[in-house]
Amino acid sequence: MPAQVDRVAKMYAESLLSLALAAGANVPAEIGEELDELCELVRANAPFRHFLQSPIVDAKKREHSLQNILKGNISDLLMTFILILSRKGRVGHLLEVGDAFDQLMQERFGKLEVDVFTVNGGAIDAEVAASVSSRIKATYGKEAVLHSYKDASMIGGIKLRIGDQLIDGSVATRLRRMQAAMIDSARQDFAVSPDRFMDGGASKQ
Repeated sequence: MPAQVDRVAKMYAESLLSLALAAGANVPAEIGEELDELCELVRANAPFRHFLQSPIVDAKKREHSLQNILKGNISDLLMTFILILSRKGRVGHLLEVGDAFDQLMQERFGKLEVDVFTVNGGAIDAEVAASVSSRIKATYGKEAVLHSYKDASMIGGIKLRIGDQLIDGSVATRLRRMQAAMIDSARQDFAVSPDRFMDGGASKQ
């Protein structure tokens, strides 16, 4: 069943991309940003997500509510597309459509979506953004599209998520690696020369 949903999501995403391309050269990127923001709202707001996905919500009432909530906040093109999804009973799969649209944009325009996690979230430091973008370009040959997220469990540094890949450069992770290296080094020293530790212990008695 998930594979079928993915195929359907890709079909709708392709339709949206075709409409955006026909509307102008810059429209696909604008639609992509709007769709990303809308998907983030769906992820963050459980009642709204349930409203979209619930089979017991009356279709006409859902469409009317969507118009009231979204009209003026998103472009007419995306508004029309959302209403089509609703009428087709697919608006509950908006997140899957958003993911499929991102993938299509990356494939067509050579861009790579990168999630950047920091302690505070918010705007990414210009120097950090330039460094990350440069590394992404060198490694993947694509332009990085950076999205900032907050991770309160971090001490400092950054973590990057590219698709299913997590690149962890946080301070907490570096500290854990240093601690593990110190423990491993101590174990190796003891294995090579256990008498040194035993003599040290004996001298204290």
